[in-house]
Parts: sequence; structure tokens; C-alpha cells
Amino acid sequence: MHLTLTGRVIRSGEAQGEALVSPDPIGFLGGVEPETGVILDPNHPLKGQSIAGKVLVFPHGKGSTVGSYTILRLKRAGAAPLAMINAGSEAITAVGAIIADIPMVDQIDINFIQTGDWVRVSGERIEIRREE
Repeated sequence: MHLTLTGRVIRSGEAQGEALVSPDPIGFLGGVEPETGVILDPNHPLKGQSIAGKVLVFPHGKGSTVGSYTILRLKRAGAAPLAMINAGSEAITAVGAIIADIPMVDQIDINFIQTGDWVRVSGERIEIRREE
């Protein structure tokens, strides 16, 4: 399967890699270990998985404004996602993507993307490839 979606650019850029999809919002401050990218939130469905080197797909961020700085810390530690895709962005995640130079697109129906899909982000375009 090959599908192309178009969204709104939050942070322009290009990246491609394996998707990691969360059905729940992600709170970066306290919810993600900034040195490893492992999700720490005990109530999150991705607890124990790493967002490092993935195209991270989630509805939106949540929590403290310090979450933006946590995203920057992830980038500096080499533990950041390659790109982020949101259904609807909010300021915390958007600022984090901008200051960390992580490509980010929102206004995407994330139900079209599954964990394990190969996803390419190029500006506003999201290309999804899935082995059938």
C-alpha cells in the first residue's frame, strides 16, 4: 500500500523512517526520558518503547511548557524522533519541534498510519508505505 497525505507544516524539513504510532497524547516532561527517548509514563500505551529514530505519530502533546525543552534535550542526546506527525498540534510540541529542528506536520488523519509503516515527511507531504 502506498498513500500520500497533505497537512500543515509546523517545522519544515525532510525525514523518513519507521512509524511509531500512539493513540494517546504524549507529555514530554516526565513522560519521556530525555537521554534515551523511552516513554516513562506508566499509564501510556507505549510505556517502555523508545521514540528515538522513529517517525513519531500521535494526536497531540500535553503537559508543561517545559516539554518543549525536553524535546530539545532529546535532540541533543541523539534520542529524538526523526519527525513528528500530529492530528492537531499544540504550542508545547510545536515549539519543541521548531527549536530542535525536527520536521513536524499536523492536521493529518493519523488513523491512516500504523506502527511499522515506512513514512516519509517532506514539507507538507506525508508518504506512507505498508507491506501488505
